[in-house]
Amino acid sequence: MHTRKAEIADIARIMEIISQAKADMRLAGSTQWGDDYPSAAHIEGDISRGDGYVMVDDDGITAYMAITFGGEAAYDTLTTHQGIPYATAHRLAVADRNKGRGVAQAFMLEAEKRVLKAGIRLLRADTNFDNVRMLHIFEKSGMTYAGEVTYPHNGKRLAYEKVLQEE
Repeated sequence: MHTRKAEIADIARIMEIISQAKADMRLAGSTQWGDDYPSAAHIEGDISRGDGYVMVDDDGITAYMAITFGGEAAYDTLTTHQGIPYATAHRLAVADRNKGRGVAQAFMLEAEKRVLKAGIRLLRADTNFDNVRMLHIFEKSGMTYAGEVTYPHNGKRLAYEKVLQEE
């Protein structure tokens, strides 16, 4: 598998994966992603800003994630690592055909490498309190709980972070 920047031509496949992820979340009891989020417009925005990434295997695109740089207002309330530049991982979704194979964790590791390459040593992410699978991925990836963040339209989320080390 390899990771590359997402392209506008990838949106249809990314949205298929996001639809699969939404269905999987509902089966697991999570209410995190609603009908309108993330939408194709959100993904197009990620891609146009250069924040969208896809993981690709021999059968094509198998996962999507946005990695944003420059901070976010929602994270201003966290008291850990204040004033330190950070990147944020958002909208991680894995295709059904590769769930349970470590793809999400591998994608998080790839995000860490890209963040370090950009000269940043802190990666943050958040998820809904009931998204048990994502919470497990964060913990398995070595992230630690940093507090709660609040988004105006999405409510409170549990925030995690990881101080990154050069290998």
